[in-house]
Amino acid sequence: MDAPQPTVRSGRRGLKAGLTLAVTAACAVYVLWKIDVRETLHTLAQANLAELGAAVAIWTVAVWPLAWRWQRLLLARGVAAPLGWLVRTYFVSYAAGQILPTSLGGDAARIYSGTRKYTGRGEAFVGSVLLERILGGIATLLLAAVGLALAAGEYDVGIYLWIEVALVVVTAVGGVVLFSRAARRPLARLAPVLAKLRVERFARMVYGGLHAYRRHTSLVVSMIALTVAVQAVRILGIWLVGRSVGVDLSPRPYFVMGPLLFLVMLIPFTISGLAVREAFFVSFLGQLGVSPDAAFSTGFLFFFVSFLLAVPGAAILAWEALPRRHRLRSFAPRPEEDAR
Repeated sequence: MDAPQPTVRSGRRGLKAGLTLAVTAACAVYVLWKIDVRETLHTLAQANLAELGAAVAIWTVAVWPLAWRWQRLLLARGVAAPLGWLVRTYFVSYAAGQILPTSLGGDAARIYSGTRKYTGRGEAFVGSVLLERILGGIATLLLAAVGLALAAGEYDVGIYLWIEVALVVVTAVGGVVLFSRAARRPLARLAPVLAKLRVERFARMVYGGLHAYRRHTSLVVSMIALTVAVQAVRILGIWLVGRSVGVDLSPRPYFVMGPLLFLVMLIPFTISGLAVREAFFVSFLGQLGVSPDAAFSTGFLFFFVSFLLAVPGAAILAWEALPRRHRLRSFAPRPEEDAR
């Protein structure tokens, strides 16, 4: 009897695992080739804790305006979600992003939480979360354009300039495809292909969830303005991380780096962008004359900032996993307190 053939699904899992190992190994080798481990450890040990703490504070406080943005987008689709629950879900998504591949894992966690709490409103949650991702991309590209204008003639970012131009073009084309009524008929021709791939239902949910916001132009524009402000402040947080390890650059090149960094964080090959993120910092900041040790330290401490953002979400999940009687017991008065 012939041995059973491996399924297509298991083959895909094996291919993905192989790619994950290959990308991680390649980035790790690149980083180790560039840095001096002893000097890097010394740089990390000498990091300015005040500037690093300021970066953590910036990224933590930014959760509230982002949650408010999500609340407004959901409200436009008829879902009245409390701000407190949305903040809680944002923090939980940061925790999920530490164990799932890339920040898209956090987006999936938010969609899952929303569809569990608001049954039957899956399209609204898928559309709002994906629109937030698009708004973030638009905002960071706008900031990149400002950064390129301000850095012109002083900072040479080489090939990264053309990568950002390509991102602008892709974003513009994607916006037309998603929001133009004229694109609906050509997109409908893809339905048989999507059906064969078993993603037609999800694709329709994504398209419907996003396309519905065509009726809320003023809301989308105002949310872009809010996102630009939040992203600008968060990029300053990355700049502070660099300053904490002695990277003596103005904030301007960081506005060029920000969109590319956020793109790198979406690469679905390594958990939490491990090694890929640090390799990007070494490559980009190296173009600007920053030593590999300081550049790697900046990337590593930025990971540390994102890890600290995940701590509240992990604590929330641990608390909610406790049986209800144990949670109530934590707030019950102790016998000695009753005696008083």
